[in-house]
Amino acid sequence: MKLNPIIIKLLNNRGIVREEEIKEFLSDKPQKTYDPSLLKDISAGVDLILSEIKKGTRICIYGDYDADGITSTSLMLSVLSHLMPKGKLDYYIPSRFEEGYGLNMDAVENIAHKGAGLIITVDCGSVSAEEVGYAQDLGMKVVVTDHHNITDKMADCLLINPKRPGNSYPFCGLSGCGVAFKTAQMIQQKAGLPKWVLTEVLDLVAIGTIGDIMPLVDENRTMVKFGLKMINTGKRPGLRKLIEGAGLRVGTITSENVGYVIVPHLNASGRIEDASRAVRLLTAEEGDEDIDTIVEDLLYKNRERKRLQAEAYKSCTADLDPSDLKDFLLIESKDTHEGIAGIACGRIKDTYYRPAAILTPTGSGGELLKGTGRSIEGVNLYELLKKYERLFEKFGGHGAACGFTMRKENLKLLRDGLLEDMAKLSSENPELFIKKYPVDMELKIEDMDIAFAQQLDLMAPFGSGNPKPSFELADVIINDVRFMGNENQHVKFTAYDRQGKNIQCVLFNHAAEYGMLCYTKRPCSLIGHLECQQWQGAKRLQFMVDKIKFD
Repeated sequence: MKLNPIIIKLLNNRGIVREEEIKEFLSDKPQKTYDPSLLKDISAGVDLILSEIKKGTRICIYGDYDADGITSTSLMLSVLSHLMPKGKLDYYIPSRFEEGYGLNMDAVENIAHKGAGLIITVDCGSVSAEEVGYAQDLGMKVVVTDHHNITDKMADCLLINPKRPGNSYPFCGLSGCGVAFKTAQMIQQKAGLPKWVLTEVLDLVAIGTIGDIMPLVDENRTMVKFGLKMINTGKRPGLRKLIEGAGLRVGTITSENVGYVIVPHLNASGRIEDASRAVRLLTAEEGDEDIDTIVEDLLYKNRERKRLQAEAYKSCTADLDPSDLKDFLLIESKDTHEGIAGIACGRIKDTYYRPAAILTPTGSGGELLKGTGRSIEGVNLYELLKKYERLFEKFGGHGAACGFTMRKENLKLLRDGLLEDMAKLSSENPELFIKKYPVDMELKIEDMDIAFAQQLDLMAPFGSGNPKPSFELADVIINDVRFMGNENQHVKFTAYDRQGKNIQCVLFNHAAEYGMLCYTKRPCSLIGHLECQQWQGAKRLQFMVDKIKFD
């Protein structure tokens, strides 16, 4: 197939230049993957796991309550179930509300009381030094598989993490489920299991990788491409029923469907109540009577999550004045459900384009505040908050998102310090609070046809590290305007160039920003991405608009 020169230029701009790199990137069957033995401690870790299985030891998989942790747990359960009786295999997902992220002492003690001799962590555990030590004191062995940054004292056990010091693994962008999969690869090799044992869990790797917003490049791209194929076979009964219940169709699932539909439904389980239900769904077998019940439960919980999220957003923004915004939005909220504080905070950050944190009461007497923060481009939230670590009881996160617990009396000190820091940052960068709309390339309407749109799809899967190409259509006129939605929040229109060529366009959710300007027929530029849609057998082009710039 002859590639459109625009596709080649787009790839070159993303650092994919050599012919063999281009072929690999666009291949339907990519080959880029690495030997799992390059991961430090993986060989010894797998030897220990297989040795304990041989002894008949009870094993507990310890995961996390988000989609990455849920899929990691499900993957390890699936692989180990080929080697040991299911009665000897257990799992533990901590409560987001009572226990929080990672290993905790009570959970370790509970697992020991149930007779486990080995804990395998997935998507957590790298810095749980005290908890791992306690497990060992109770007579249990521990193997950690994780992908998080190691910013504290490292657990003293066999620890498989591409980000650990001294590691030689070529790719550090694996999800927790990706690390669990590499461990499973080594288990498959050493135990002599058939290759299909790995193939059948690639769907979980795709969901975990996309759900944890890992970069869809390098080895992740290989695993996600094959994982999407696996999802589209519909062979995992619980996942198939969830896909159908959410209004999607097996055989047509894309990375966007995973990120915006499947992942939120899995996450809703842990946000509202108990994430172990999602693990039960993903590990259920064909004919399991629980599948329909769990799917209905996840569908309900996701609807409830949306309702709570809308309420939290409305409550948290009620007193915000768009004309007089603080440079850091530090919002106290008594009513925000702890499980949705992060996504509500993300929406506030996007709407007002300021770093934000929602603080909710916690502790027996409400004397503590639990903070959940999200940041904008150009503001490293972790570095910003790290300065005030003395004010926190707990603190962790990364540049875009952080969490902390603090005493109420320290709030004023934190607020004053953050506002002072942000004033300095904004004086150094006057455009800090102007939302950026990156453009890959300027195109003309005549450049856009069905064949070009179909070649663009070869660049998928799209997501973190490989966003959909964004184009600018300059010097066009808007016509045939039609507002849509119950609050006229969307707008559909036709863009015409000076030669009379045109393309259908849609702008979702932000129509109110432009209002009557859409009717002025003033020259403007559109920033967005191209889609090829199929309707009743016919294909049509549509330009999905992110931003309108009037000349």
